[in-house]
Amino acid sequence: MDKEREIHCFGRCCGFVSSVSCTSCTACGDERSRESPAPAEAQMQAGAEGGGRVSRCCWKCSVTQLKKIFWGVAVVLGVCSSWSGSTQLAKLTFKKFDAPFTLTWFATNWNFLFFPLYYLGHVFKSAEKQSPKQRYRECCRFFGDNGLTLKVFFTKAAPFGVLWTLTNYLYLHAIKKINTTDVSVLFCCNKAFVFLLSWIVLRDRFMGVRIVAAIFAIAGIVMMTYADGFHSHSVIGIALVVGSASMSALYKVLFKLLLGSAKFGEAALFLSVLAVFNVLFVTCIPVILYFTKVEYWSSFDIVPWGNLCGFSILLLTFNILLNFGIAITYPTLISLGIVLSVPVNAVVDHYTSEIVFNSVRVIAIVIIGLGFLLLLLPEEWDVWVIKLLTRLKVRKKEELPEGNGDVTSGLPNKSRRTRPSMSSFAH
Repeated sequence: MDKEREIHCFGRCCGFVSSVSCTSCTACGDERSRESPAPAEAQMQAGAEGGGRVSRCCWKCSVTQLKKIFWGVAVVLGVCSSWSGSTQLAKLTFKKFDAPFTLTWFATNWNFLFFPLYYLGHVFKSAEKQSPKQRYRECCRFFGDNGLTLKVFFTKAAPFGVLWTLTNYLYLHAIKKINTTDVSVLFCCNKAFVFLLSWIVLRDRFMGVRIVAAIFAIAGIVMMTYADGFHSHSVIGIALVVGSASMSALYKVLFKLLLGSAKFGEAALFLSVLAVFNVLFVTCIPVILYFTKVEYWSSFDIVPWGNLCGFSILLLTFNILLNFGIAITYPTLISLGIVLSVPVNAVVDHYTSEIVFNSVRVIAIVIIGLGFLLLLLPEEWDVWVIKLLTRLKVRKKEELPEGNGDVTSGLPNKSRRTRPSMSSFAH
């Protein structure tokens, strides 16, 4: 009974309703008062000790949540700054080095660092240390019982390598055509595309609010196109970034369909394998583009290696936070970092380019951002809202009789409180 009472008090203190009711605690106190009537001081001391244990439990709970929120804010700032920083740096790089596919290839090669960085984290954090070979073999089980074979490489890794390259190339090519604000806000539509593809391909649960969010995304795309008057240059740029968002959505849905969910080590290995695919099979394309002078530079001395490395580091940081940030904070906070990059890019564009924030563009940005936020709602959000409203109504009904009882009881009620009862200390 003592344990049940502590569970109930902890439940009330932390904001949820426990299945143990107060009546059981009262009955427990009554039974003990009949069996062994203890002094009031002993009961008060026991109640104080129980309250101390409850307060310590709630303090640990609140400290854990505060730490998670603190790390969440740090991750949000990291995602926002790395994503907007890589976008702005890519725009700056193209003024000196007009080669979006070569930049995509160069940045993708840095994905090879995912698994080594994960292994370093494993060595520092895990109690049971494993050698790199042992850890590699364990993570290879993600690809099947036989591990990462040549057949698995071409059937389960190569298609995602192509989608990864297309997503980044189309995004970077769009930056050449339109401003970074439009690119970043239009790329937020990929979450709506993920929902639509998941609903069609994976047969995910239908949610009306997400359909509304998808409509907002499509309406925002049309309005963004209209903002510049349907000029060919802007239409091509918008089509490129929408294509990039579509490839990103297809990547995520196919990953869930073919591979399912991955642990941290498995995800790190998979991203490193994509870098291997990029080196082995995509390297020929920048070479061909160079010799055909589609992406040509006269000398390697004029290549802005600092910009290329800076862009690659920012993109690698963004992907690390996006894939492994859920270990220290809430996934919703990580997604907020992406949409917060839009106002950051807007401020930078305002001072560095000739962007015009007319009413149509502003409305389009707001609509797409609102659709993105609606897609962050959990699947059971409507059930939670109903439970919250029901709980508030019940609490109001409980407070009204208590208030009336205190007013009408008057002096007799005070006299009853002056005489300590054994059952009253059992709560």
